[in-house]
Amino acid sequence: MSAPAPEFADTNIWLYVYDGAGPRQPMAVELLERLAAGGNGRISIQVVQEFAVNALRASKTAISPAEVVDAVEAMGDWILHRPAAPDVAEAVVISARHQLSFWDAMIVLSARQLGCAVLWTEDLNSGQMIEGVTVKNPFA
Repeated sequence: MSAPAPEFADTNIWLYVYDGAGPRQPMAVELLERLAAGGNGRISIQVVQEFAVNALRASKTAISPAEVVDAVEAMGDWILHRPAAPDVAEAVVISARHQLSFWDAMIVLSARQLGCAVLWTEDLNSGQMIEGVTVKNPFA
């Protein structure tokens, strides 16, 4: 039996885990737990950084700096893409080719570099294929 294809979880999925008042929290928790249990969850250092910045400044989440540290350390258990300068240059090309923001292009590039079949995000059009990666919105 072959292992499931890797799947990439964008920053917003991680942030919803800590949104206790939000209706998306249970879906985000379920998705990340499934990916972690299957060993096929992937993220990039960009996701870790965006999570930390947004979790620390989010007024709707009740997450302390210590909890952010714990979450970031847990994210480190996932397989991470750590982009280098050539990846940044390639993201510029992807951004222009697909008319994406640079940051979205970096996420797509990281998902592709990690061999992901799926990119879970609400920031792009669900069902769209970009650079060989299928975008899916877990909340749609």
